[in-house]
Amino acid sequence: MIQAEAVRLIETARTPAELFGADGPRAYRRLVRLVHPDAGGPREAFDRLTALWRAYGPVTIRTRRAAYTLAGDPVRGDLANLYDAGDAMVKIPRDPGMNDLLEREAIALRQLPKDGDGRFLPYVPRLLESFRHRDEATGAERRVNAIARLDGFHPLTDVRAAHPGGVDPRDVAWMWRRLLVGLGFAHRAGVLHGAVLPEHVLIHPERHGLVLVDWCYSVPGCHPDRSGRVPAMVPRRADWYPPEVPARETAGRGTDIFMATRCMTYLMADRAPKALRAFARGCVLPARHRRPRDAWRLLAELDELLERLYGPRRFRPFHLPAISHPEGN
Repeated sequence: MIQAEAVRLIETARTPAELFGADGPRAYRRLVRLVHPDAGGPREAFDRLTALWRAYGPVTIRTRRAAYTLAGDPVRGDLANLYDAGDAMVKIPRDPGMNDLLEREAIALRQLPKDGDGRFLPYVPRLLESFRHRDEATGAERRVNAIARLDGFHPLTDVRAAHPGGVDPRDVAWMWRRLLVGLGFAHRAGVLHGAVLPEHVLIHPERHGLVLVDWCYSVPGCHPDRSGRVPAMVPRRADWYPPEVPARETAGRGTDIFMATRCMTYLMADRAPKALRAFARGCVLPARHRRPRDAWRLLAELDELLERLYGPRRFRPFHLPAISHPEGN
């Protein structure tokens, strides 16, 4: 079989069984070798082949600790696919060249509970295990992270999409406070997140919970790379980063605070009162040494400002409306 014939079979197959027949795994491996992009195959054919193979039957990855059955279509992240595996979400990089970033995430998620205050662990995902997995079809070895699933959480991109005119600043207040708590916890544990972007900040509307996810771009203190630089950027969010990141300079706590503040002003749009806008401007100054660097101290300052604006803190129920066209992740 030649590549052109393989592409034709993939494009015309109406069902997985029609393409793979009774000899599923062997047929799949043969087709992958022919149409994989590394072999010069068209990306569209490879993506359709992958989708048909997933529909043919769930894939199970077994480790010494557990068996992860990958169900349904994955959530496509910046550099990895996230698969539902029951009590776990399994994160697999699309390109094995990104293995080092998945390993960086695993290092950070181990360091946070080891060196941080356990009271704040709900602000970060729980790593179940990290392991290497070899793709049977291509032979490529990938770093895989299995993370405890988070139910009922939504990224800030969904929150913003559900409130096209901007979110009420009184509701953004609790999200801002919790994001600073999460960063304060991580920073004291010796970890910078490095990519505090709207799609990496998840909230639970009813419980007022917040989790900061995707630690692939983090700067853990115990990582062998001692440069202190954020290892990579999310290209489509290049304008969200403070100057030191694209300049490949050493990152600091103010790097995370800059990006966290951008997330909050993004949520409020034009609804932020003047005092909150001024507070935010002080957190996103281009010069890193002029920005706040202590998330806990900044939280205290934010609390004082919120009390002046809105009075004593009280619980405000928050409802996330249905989203017609959520912003893509």
